[in-house]
This record gives sequence, C-alpha cells and structure tokens, in this order.
Amino acid sequence: MAHTRSRRRSRRRTLRREAPSIVPVLADESHFARMRAYGSFTFDDHQSYLRQLEGMLRALTADHVHTRVALFDPVDYELFCQEQRLDPDTASSRGRFVAEVAVTGTTVPYRGQTLARLLPQLRDAHACRLTWQAGAEILARAGSCGRCGTDVGKAAFDRAAHALSTLLDAAGPGVHHLVASVAVPGSPLAAALDVRRTPEGACHAHESAALALTTALAAGFASGSHGGLVLRTEAGGSDGRGGGPVGGGPPGDVVRGWRLDPAGCWLSPLSAAEVFAAYCTDPATREPVAPEPGVEHAPGHDLPHPGGGLHC
Repeated sequence: MAHTRSRRRSRRRTLRREAPSIVPVLADESHFARMRAYGSFTFDDHQSYLRQLEGMLRALTADHVHTRVALFDPVDYELFCQEQRLDPDTASSRGRFVAEVAVTGTTVPYRGQTLARLLPQLRDAHACRLTWQAGAEILARAGSCGRCGTDVGKAAFDRAAHALSTLLDAAGPGVHHLVASVAVPGSPLAAALDVRRTPEGACHAHESAALALTTALAAGFASGSHGGLVLRTEAGGSDGRGGGPVGGGPPGDVVRGWRLDPAGCWLSPLSAAEVFAAYCTDPATREPVAPEPGVEHAPGHDLPHPGGGLHC
C-alpha cells in the first residue's frame, strides 16, 4: 500500500512539472497597499511579501516547473471583478483574474533571476505593452486615404519601421539605447529600446520593446504629432563619427537626437546644441540639468527621406 501511494505521488509530481505556473506579483508598494484593503489578503508588509514570493519562485524552479510572473494591477483587478460580477475579497477571484492576465496581460519568464532584476523586467514589459496598445489604437483609428484608399495606419507603421532601420544603419555597430517620446492626442507615448548591432549589420533587441517603439513613432506619423527620439551609443561602440570628449581623454558615450516632422512623416536631425539642450533639461520642471561628464552631444545623422507622405 505504501509503495502504491509513493508511486501516485511520484506521478503527480511528474504531472506538476508539465503544468506551467503563473505567479502574480504586486511589484509596487502602492499596489500592495491597495490590496491590503481586502481582508482575504493576509500580507501586511511588502518586503516580507516579496521574500515569500521569491521563495515560492525558487521552489517551483527547483521542482522543474516552467514559471512565468504576471504583473498584478489592483485597479485592473477591481474592473475585472465588476465586469464579471465577482467578489474582489476572495482568493478565488484573484485566481480568476491571474488566469485572465496570463492570456491578455503582462508576464515574463522566471529563470532564477533575483527580484531586483525580475521586477524591473516586469515593469518594462508592462510599459511596452501599454505603449503598443495605445499606439495600435491610434493606428487603427487612422482610417484610409480618401483619394487612394491607402491604409494610413499600416503605411505609418511601415514608415516608422523604415525610419528605425535607417537610423540604426547610420548609427553603425555598437550598443545603442533609444528613447522615443511622442505627443499624441490624449496621453503621450514613450518607449525605450536597447539594441546591439554587430559589425556585420545584425541587430539584437527585445522584440516587444522594438515593436513598442516602432508603434509609438508610427502613431506620431499617423496623427501628425510632434515628438523626439534620442540615441545614446555606449563608449567604444560608436560608428567612429564622434566618440570622445573635447580635449582628448578616454572616449565617452555619444548622444544624438531627432525630432518628428509631422509634415514629412520622418525624423529630422537635431543640431549638437539642440541635443545638449534636450538632454540637459528636466522634462518635468524644464530646469537645466548638469551634463554627464565625458558624454558627447553630437548632431543627429541626416536620414534620407523615403519620399512621399502617408496621404495622396
């Protein structure tokens, strides 16, 4: 009998390893505080909660269970419970919400990384998703050209993808960090992308981040919005057309910039002075910020315009 029970437990463990696990996480202190309003949520300290969470993730990994971590947003949870007519103060309702997030929300794989690395990855993935969703809605509403019937949203996305490819070609090999900000109607879009470009021309970047940045640019083109894009190339990885502080010394990072041109649906280069002014100004207060030592502010590359616009 004991042997039979042991064999059954072994089979259940085998099945458990083949069943993926989705683990929700309240990544932010404010989200955690909001969940404490529910009596069925028994944690009272965010740091203790995160330690318990990390222990559970490690236990799942030790048992060879494929695990993904899902961002738990209390506001989205409350809306979900209202739509589904669920009592939000139950563990079963939270479980149903997590199952929904696993399909439509933000998740990242857990591969044994510390929470200090995992939580920023999760926040970045969530930000990418929100940017992509908002930008995709703008492209979907762009409609068609009244004269030729061209799908404006698709044309804008193709134009943005071409602009990004052209920019990276001009940047050359190295490690590049791009940040785009687009003042579309409603809430502005922001996206960041890290790219490693090899001397052979191959680009390595996170697919979702590349999609978010391309969509943000496309939404700007389609809506005729203003915006900007900044490219920072790490020291030792520039294209050789800049790369060291004035007066000699070790090479530093190089920063270049472009503005969205609503009329031409393209990226127009900024001068070195404009890049300096943009990079050394606090975006919230508009107050000047001290420049980083060793960073060169260079003019944006002149990117050949593909010709034409999005409308006839």
